[in-house]
Amino acid sequence: MISRLAALRQTSTRYRLLGLIASAPLAAFGLGCGDDGASGANTCDDFETANCVEVPGGDSAALLTAVNSLSDDTTVILGAGTFVLTNTVQIRDVNGINLVGQGIEETILSFTGVAAQTNGIDVVADDFLVQDLTVLDASKDGIRVENSVGVTFRRIRATWTNPGRSTNGAYGIYPVRCENVLVEDSFGENASDAGLYVGQCINVVVRRNTVTGNVAGLEIENTQYADVYDNLAENNTAGILVLDLPGNPIVGRDVRLHDNTIRNNNARNFAPGGTVEEIPPGTGTFIFASRRVEVVNNTYANNVSFDIAVLSGKVIHPNPMRWELATSSLRGDWDDLGLDAGATEGTITNFRSENIVISGNTHTQSTEPPVRAIMPQFAILISFLYPGMHSDNILYDGIDEPMFDAVVPANNSNVNRVCAGGNTGSTFATLNLAAQVGSLGMEPFLRIPAAPFAPYDCTTLEGGAVVLWNPDQAP
Repeated sequence: MISRLAALRQTSTRYRLLGLIASAPLAAFGLGCGDDGASGANTCDDFETANCVEVPGGDSAALLTAVNSLSDDTTVILGAGTFVLTNTVQIRDVNGINLVGQGIEETILSFTGVAAQTNGIDVVADDFLVQDLTVLDASKDGIRVENSVGVTFRRIRATWTNPGRSTNGAYGIYPVRCENVLVEDSFGENASDAGLYVGQCINVVVRRNTVTGNVAGLEIENTQYADVYDNLAENNTAGILVLDLPGNPIVGRDVRLHDNTIRNNNARNFAPGGTVEEIPPGTGTFIFASRRVEVVNNTYANNVSFDIAVLSGKVIHPNPMRWELATSSLRGDWDDLGLDAGATEGTITNFRSENIVISGNTHTQSTEPPVRAIMPQFAILISFLYPGMHSDNILYDGIDEPMFDAVVPANNSNVNRVCAGGNTGSTFATLNLAAQVGSLGMEPFLRIPAAPFAPYDCTTLEGGAVVLWNPDQAP
C-alpha cells in the first residue's frame, strides 16, 4: 500500500513549483483566511512558464481567442474588469496552463443571461492553476476541472447573483475525477447543490475557504486521502459533508475534517432534485456511506437540526445491490478496507459508514426551533424523535448493528466502530433507525447525554490514522 500511495504522489516539475508557492506564508500575499483578492497586480513576470499572454480587462473576444489557441506551458493573465461571456471558457488537450486574474473583486467572468446549459470555466488539463478571479452566474457549474492531475484553485470565487434559486448552477468549485488537488483561500456561494464539491478524486487538500448560501456548503464525495481544514461553512442548508454515492468507481476513504467552523447552516433547501434534496435544513455535518473519516477539533454552532450525523447508505438506497461495485472497475486503494462482498460475483459494496472518529469538537446549541421546510425520510424521523427541538449533537443511525438496547448503553454493539469520545458540550444518540422507519419514529432510542458515550467512546481509527497528501511537500 505504501508504494501505491507513493506512486500517487508523484507530480510534475511545474506542480512542484506550485507547491512551493502554496507553502509560502500568507502574509507574503497580504492574505489571511477570508481575504478576497491578490496583493498587487499579477503579471507574466510572476509565472515561470514558457509562454504568457496578457488579455486586457473586459475584452471577452481576446480571452476566448487566447484560450482557444493555447499551447502547453502557458500563463494567461487577465486584466481587471468584467468579461461578459456567452460561451464557456474551455481549456482542453493542453497541459501546464495558468489562468490568472487580478483579484476576486477585480477580474470577473460573467455568464449572466446565458441560456445555454454550459459551465463557466471547463477544463481537462494536467497541471492547471486558476487564481485571482470570480466566475459569476454560470448556468451549470462555475469552475469544473475533470480528469486532470495537478489542479490548483487559489483565491477564486464561484457565485450566483440571486441566492436561493433552484435555477442556479449545481456546483461552484468542482474538481471531479482528478488527482493532486489543492483548493485554498476561495469562495463558493449560492449553488443549488454544493458551493465546493470534490468528487471522485485522489489526494486532496481543501483549506481556508468560505462556503455560504449553498444547499451543501462543502462536499467530499467518493474521494480518497483528503485533508479539509480551516474552512468556514455558514448559512447553507448543510455545512460540510463526507459521502459516497452508489455506482462511482472510487471508494471514499481517509478523509480528515479538522479545525473548521460550521455554524448557522439553517437555510432553506432549494435543490432542484437529487440526493442533496434529502438534506434537512439545520445540518452541520453528515458522514454517509464512507469510512476511515476523522472529524476532529471543529467548531459547531447554531445548526438547528443536528451537528453531526453518521448514516448508512441504506438511509437513501436500502437495497444493497444498488451499492455493488465491480472490483475490476475500481480506482485507487480499496482492498485493505474489508468491504462486504456484493451478491453479484466480483463485486463489493460501499454502503456502510464505518471506522469514524468524532473527537475534540466543540458544540454550541441553537435555541431556535429546527427549520424543516422539506420532509425527506430522515428529517421526518428527526421531527418525530425531537419534536420542535434540536437533536442530540452527534447522531448515529445504528443500521446493521446486531445489538441494540435503549436503556443500557453497554448492551449496544459498535461493529461499525463509530467513535465519539472527547468532544466538548456534546450529547450522543444511536437511533436504531431501521426500527424507527418501520414504526414512524415510535420505537425507543438510546440517548447518552454526557461523555464518555461508551461503547462509542473510542477516539482512534482502526488501522492507524488517516493517510493524507501534502502539496507543500510534494516531490
